[in-house]
Formats: sequence, structure tokens, C-alpha cells
Amino acid sequence: MNPLFAPLQVRSLALPNRIVMSPMTREHSPAGVPSPDVAAYYRRRAEGGTGLLITEGVAIDHPTAVDSPRVPRLHGESALAGWRTVVDEVHAAGGRIIPQLWHVGPLWGAMSAVDPALTPMRPSGLWGRVGKTVYPEDYLARASVPTPAMTEHDIAEVIAAYVRSARNAVDAGFDGIAIHAGHGYLLDAFLWESTNRRNDHWGGDLERRTRFPVEVVRAIRREIGPDLPIFYRFSQHKQQDYEARIANTPDELAVVLNALVEAGVDVLDASIRRFDAPAFEGSELTLAGWAKKLTGAVSMAVGSVGLDKSLRDAGTPGPADLDGLLRRLEDEEFDLVAIGRLHLADPALATILRDGGPVPAFDRRIHERRLY
Repeated sequence: MNPLFAPLQVRSLALPNRIVMSPMTREHSPAGVPSPDVAAYYRRRAEGGTGLLITEGVAIDHPTAVDSPRVPRLHGESALAGWRTVVDEVHAAGGRIIPQLWHVGPLWGAMSAVDPALTPMRPSGLWGRVGKTVYPEDYLARASVPTPAMTEHDIAEVIAAYVRSARNAVDAGFDGIAIHAGHGYLLDAFLWESTNRRNDHWGGDLERRTRFPVEVVRAIRREIGPDLPIFYRFSQHKQQDYEARIANTPDELAVVLNALVEAGVDVLDASIRRFDAPAFEGSELTLAGWAKKLTGAVSMAVGSVGLDKSLRDAGTPGPADLDGLLRRLEDEEFDLVAIGRLHLADPALATILRDGGPVPAFDRRIHERRLY
């Protein structure tokens, strides 16, 4: 059997295969409300046979969660009605779907102009070290100006916002919860030493820097109960710095991931620019592979699957065979495979792969517009 098409059970979520649509920001929800176009977009991927759809990042119920008015939100009557339509359409097509809860934290203001009266949520008021990144110099200059650090009140409000939005997701009929905690966004900013310089119980050593993400997960698990799965996206790299790391050794990574699993995470979504890149020197094991080895939890690989280079590298990505991916799945290095860009190239990606067809060609125009 092709290992991509083995079933998998995660709590109450029964997946027919190991193919997951990776979350990709679209900005096609005016005023934060998912339209019928959004429902059709996700339904096409469900009809195409993808085992699980993870939505684009969705704003939690907090004033500075996202800075684009066209990013969907998970609060407000009209937005929740829109999401119920999305869920109903996906379920009618035989699919499964979970929302990715999102708070951009220090990166608030990166996508569009923001209300200057509002303060971005930053653990220590810092943007973080700037390394190799795609942001223009004028934005980096603005973002690097220190802002007030998050207070205890801010932290409590954000945790409550995650809980409210998770409850809204359950009430809308979603099949689980995903949490975006990578790429320099809020939860990741607490883990990264460059953005968390606190000396209270929310900062300091790695164990204390993990406390805020753990409390968010724990609060969500209490709210949604034991049946629905929680997916948790983490990363080493940040949008501020592609070479940044939260863990320099497997032992350090174990401190973070085991605490999250103990708090209620079921699936560790290991986000990296190339899924098959070794995570640490001296081993060929990938980031998703280490996540599974260190915790025993289900892990998911993501990053340029089916492409010969990352999107941010020079030139247009071309197709790459899946032999290495299949071998790693057969060896049970990881359990799930999240694919983003190729789901834009063809919504029937899973059916194509099941039938032995060629990997769809990447199309930059489709990728940029995210309409198909």
C-alpha cells in the first residue's frame, strides 16, 4: 500500500489518508467574513480526496490578532455563520476540516497599516533579531522600535481569546483545532530568546519561555474536552530571521515539545522550509522526525513537498519526485504530510497521487492569487 493512503485515527478524527492541506493565507474574506467563494475553495480540496484540510490562519478574538481586514476571523455572528457554511460544504463532500487559530504577535503591522492606538502583543516589546528575511527595510525600521511588553493582563486576555475562538470553532462544527505557533508569531515569540527577554515566570530559561504556549494549549484542551484533536505548528525559523532557532539540540527541543504534548497537543506540525532537511548536525532526521522521536506524538512534515526548491529561493520551483517522502513515511519517521502549494496547483492533488499521476506543476500566478 502507498503509505500516503493509510488511514489514521487521532482522537475522534478518522483520516482516510495521510495527506493534509497546509494552511495558506488567502485574504479573500472581506471584513473577516468567509464568503461562499471560501466555502467552494475548501470544498474543491475535499472533493479531490485530501484527508484533512487545515484552514488559512484565522484571527482569534483579540484586537491585534491580525492586521489585514481580509483575513477571516473566528468571532462575530457573520464570520461564524460563514464558517458554518464552509464546514457544511466540506463535510457534504466527505472531507474533514480544522481551523488554524492565529495571533501574529510581534508581526502585527507587517501585512497592512494598523491603528496606532493599539499596541502589538510582544513578550518583551521587541521585534527580535533581524537576519535573512523578506521584509523591506522601511518596515523593519518601524518594527524594530520597541513597544511596551505584554502585561499579566494582556497575557490573560490573549489566553481567554484563544479559548473563546476554540469554543466558536467547536460550535461551528470543525473537526479539531490547529494552533499557529511558529514563524515568529505570538506563541513562538515567547519561545524565541531574541523576543522573550522577560525575567518573570513567562521568561528566562527555555522551560519558562515555554509556559505561555503551554497555558494556551491547556486552556483550549479544558474548553473543548477530550474528543477533538489539537494540532500545533512550531518552527525553528522566523519571518524575521530564517536562520533563527528555538532549540539548538534535540534535548532542548524535547523540553518544549514534551510540555506541549503533556498539555494536550496531539499532532506536532513541524514547519520548515524544506521538509526533508536535517534538523540537527550529526543526524539525517528531519524536524518532524525528531518531534515524533522525542515525544511519541503524531507528527506532521511540511515544507516544499513535491517541489525542488523553496519558494523564497532564486528561480521558480520545479516538480520533485516523492520517493524520499514515501520512504520516510514507510519508515514511520513521521505520520502526516502537509502540502500547500501543490494544493493550489490542483485541488484534486490527492486523487492524482493515489492514481499514480505526475506531481502538478507549480504556478506562481495561482499561488499569488490563491483563487483556484
